[in-house]
Amino acid sequence: MTQPALIAHDLVRVLGGRRILDGLSLTAAPGRRLGLIGENGCGKSTLLRVLAGVDEPDAGRVDRPADLGYLHQEIPFDAATTVAAVLDDALREARTDLAELDRLGADLAELPDGDPRLPDLLAAYGARLEQAQDREAWDADRRAALLLDGLGLAAAAPQRTLGSLSGGQRGRLALAALLVRRPAAVLLDEPTNHLDDGAAAFLEEQLRSLPGTVVVASHDRAFLDAVCTDLLDLDPAADGPVRFGGGYRAYLDAKRARRHRWERRFADEQRELAELRRSVEVTAHRVAPDRGPTDNEKMGYGHRAGRVQQQISRRVRDAAGRLADLERRQVAEPPAPLRFVPDTLTTGPDAPATGSEQEAPDPLVTLHRLRVPGRLALDALDVAADERLLITGGNGTGKSTLLAVLAGRLDATGRVHRRPDLTVGLLTQDTAFERPDRTARDTYELALGPDRAERVPLASLGLLAAADLDRPVGSLSVGQRRRLALALLVARPPQLLLLDEPTNHLSPVLCDELEEAMGAKGPGAIVVAAHDRWLRRRWQGREISLNP
Repeated sequence: MTQPALIAHDLVRVLGGRRILDGLSLTAAPGRRLGLIGENGCGKSTLLRVLAGVDEPDAGRVDRPADLGYLHQEIPFDAATTVAAVLDDALREARTDLAELDRLGADLAELPDGDPRLPDLLAAYGARLEQAQDREAWDADRRAALLLDGLGLAAAAPQRTLGSLSGGQRGRLALAALLVRRPAAVLLDEPTNHLDDGAAAFLEEQLRSLPGTVVVASHDRAFLDAVCTDLLDLDPAADGPVRFGGGYRAYLDAKRARRHRWERRFADEQRELAELRRSVEVTAHRVAPDRGPTDNEKMGYGHRAGRVQQQISRRVRDAAGRLADLERRQVAEPPAPLRFVPDTLTTGPDAPATGSEQEAPDPLVTLHRLRVPGRLALDALDVAADERLLITGGNGTGKSTLLAVLAGRLDATGRVHRRPDLTVGLLTQDTAFERPDRTARDTYELALGPDRAERVPLASLGLLAAADLDRPVGSLSVGQRRRLALALLVARPPQLLLLDEPTNHLSPVLCDELEEAMGAKGPGAIVVAAHDRWLRRRWQGREISLNP
């Protein structure tokens, strides 16, 4: 059976007076896996809900397969439902197909040749057989066990209730139940949340094996690269959302090429503008200096001079016209990528000299036989002045605890030595500000001081949308507050910068810019704790792994 495509026509969705979707159209064909990317609030989840039919668009329509699966944020069962009941519901369609095939087969066996009911019965059997084959119904029970194991739920007893599972376990169970069905179209919203490396890799393999359509919204760059055949960037653009063919690496290559073309066009236009301005300013003396007539030229000199002046005036007018036209249509300057501002780095009076005078300065922080009971045990760690250190490990291994100790926010036994006057900045996973009534812009300026805030405007960093700069901090989302905290560290980097899951709540593009900024050479140490697979795979500095 040919799988139908998922097609959206001119979708418009308005929420809170803002157009989240504005005339968006797309086609997601069977065998294609479309990734939705962009900043938080750009419309990824909204688009998925409209495609799934959970929300109705304000304009436009969606043509969708009847057999569509949408991964809801919350599993649609009450807390008393058992794991077995959830799986039974997911297996119901496959079991119904097999039961119907048995019934139709028995009816066919009883009909004599030439019975007028035979053609209709054969057609019904053929349609049901094709549907069962598409759903791989004979393999459904084995597939369910495989999915539970691959997603880390093999130890969850069938009679356990949903209320006894963690939020992450419930999310993985919902994902397993959806994939057991193998619907013609699958819609997923951040499916790798709560998955470890093994479970994420398993999910990627499962999605690549689906014959139908897959549409997924995700910030997980490793997942996007492993799964997607196309990416749709929903961030605002002059010509609307931009679709890219290929996985995340191909998307990066295309973005770099577009950025290079933009920068080159801007530079070319600026050179042309400068030349036109000089041309407009050229005086008649510079174009045709009045050297005075010779004796042989005296009779025609006045007429010739008049022609020269006319030519000069025409050239100036032409240049002025080209200048005005180019100034009207010139391309905007490409926004600067996210960077830690080097000239504002706090070095402190006791910072060691670099270069030939002192090749091996003392570490910024030294830890020896560090113990935080029940949370962390570490024998030794030195953090050098220009360190780039990645801390990895599973949940509960003490990554955030170690950052808190390095920052001086958590006491521990053992030896902890910090360089005198060391400046430290910590980006935590949960960010709070003392004055939630202040706007983001005021919070930023008061924390940095007016001079530094003017030199590094908050809007220039690209971490908060313009509409959010004058909103009270208390009304911002958790992710937006983290971005504001990150902006303060970017604008005034400390000697020791500690980042706990820094790519959470950032778009893939901002994650890439942040990673490039962290990898840049220069003064100051950066210590990062991260689950982000893409970041970990590309990390160029030192890495330590914490074990339970």
